Amino acid sequence: MKELVELIARSLVDRPDQVVVHELEEAQATVLELRVAGGDLGKVIGKQGRTARAIRTILNASGTKLKKRFVLDILE
Repeated sequence: MKELVELIARSLVDRPDQVVVHELEEAQATVLELRVAGGDLGKVIGKQGRTARAIRTILNASGTKLKKRFVLDILE
């Protein structure tokens, strides 16, 4: 899943070399922390959070297939 989020984020931003995804295993879910350059943050979040919501929907659908729960945190 880490690679999937990285691929999506890199295709959205102007500086793909600054996209970093950390994967943290927790008891209830796997947390994916996404960091992008400051100027690209709006592109990943989208208008009213629509792009971020779409990425989370893809994660939930993929997680359901794998019988795992994934949470996406977009960090500044």
